[in-house]
Amino acid sequence: MEQERIIEHAVRALREVGADSAKIGLILGSGLGGYAETLENKRYVEYASIEGFPVSGVVGHKSRFVIGEKAGKTVVVMQGRFHFYEGYPQALLALGVRTMKRLGVEKLLITNAAGGINFPAGTLMLISDHINLSGTNPLIGENLASFGPRFPDLSNVYDRALRTKLKELAAADGIPLAEGVYLMMSGPCYETPAEIRMARVLGADAVGMSTVPEAIAAAHCGVRVVGISLITNAAAGILDQPLSHAEVTEAANNASERFTRLVDRIVSDLF
Repeated sequence: MEQERIIEHAVRALREVGADSAKIGLILGSGLGGYAETLENKRYVEYASIEGFPVSGVVGHKSRFVIGEKAGKTVVVMQGRFHFYEGYPQALLALGVRTMKRLGVEKLLITNAAGGINFPAGTLMLISDHINLSGTNPLIGENLASFGPRFPDLSNVYDRALRTKLKELAAADGIPLAEGVYLMMSGPCYETPAEIRMARVLGADAVGMSTVPEAIAAAHCGVRVVGISLITNAAAGILDQPLSHAEVTEAANNASERFTRLVDRIVSDLF
């Protein structure tokens, strides 16, 4: 199968730079990729160098794997992700997670920049659950039984035990951490005010265009997930102003110190 072949190429490339001992994976969203540069002994594998692997063309996404050490642990990072709205089928959005699984990754942090429905810009939101309104699913098609079952359970996608511990760690460090439900739409346009009103009725606290396919893929293959949204802007219709990607990047830069402290805690004490 094509996916299996691409994963084999990716695993081989990452093992060549010493990623085979990694138990921790990170996926860094828009404006958050700078965290990868805090790792020690960094090695890079460009997505474009892996035959068949998708690449990202979005500003703020480096489109490469970074392998390095943090707190004495080997970490494999996706410094930037590829998106459904770029034209990739969601099955391909699972490739990064499945590659990490084959390397031996057991715990995964997924991050994103999101529009706030119930939280203001600058909030770090721990994802408790998600709503998938993208219109599709990364597991559609032939099931890759080597990764997981045909009908996986999604009742604990964002691991409850890890979330409980992370809230304790954040509180001990004085890092404000909200918690809420993330809703994914396909993008690339931002949502309409009517769609945001609908999302609020459905129980969403933040909205974005990523994360859900990767989280589903991780649940399918038994990788424990923690998800963090950085609320970079108020969702459409909440404030009387237009939305822009520049606003997202600026908010991510402003929150970089708090985000770095929180991820450091996750890698050193949670994972």
